Amino acid sequence: MTDEARQFRNALGCFATGVTVVTTRRADGAPVGITANSFSSVSLDPPLVLWCIDKSSDRFADFEASDHFAINVLSAEDMVVSQEMARAGANSLEDHAHVSGAAAGMPLIETALATFECAVEHRHAGGDHVILVGRVLGHTATTTGEPLLYFRGKYAAIDD
Repeated sequence: MTDEARQFRNALGCFATGVTVVTTRRADGAPVGITANSFSSVSLDPPLVLWCIDKSSDRFADFEASDHFAINVLSAEDMVVSQEMARAGANSLEDHAHVSGAAAGMPLIETALATFECAVEHRHAGGDHVILVGRVLGHTATTTGEPLLYFRGKYAAIDD
């Protein structure tokens, strides 16, 4: 990575974000996930959200081949899930409690603060990433728990 790219990445890291694991199913039905903090709402009517995936990711082909995905907004207790799903090659949800969503059968992490099951509405080129816009088919939310946050390359907590 060039010095300029490192400086740009460090500047981006000043924007504190929540952490998500985006999930889908492989062609054989196996659940797969990837950590992402590039999640955003797009529209209320129709309900649309987006996230971005690196084209060089070992999970890119799984998401490129699928017409559905789920965004799982992680709680502070989900740090291990986030760390594991961020590593190349460690993309299986088999060791983490999850259920199939009612709207599209996508894997939903049981301890997530919120989930959004989506049908892919659009895919847009975005440099070295692809931007996936999803139409929300179903969602859940809890009123308890603390969010998992990320700031300057480290996990962070809300300091009450």
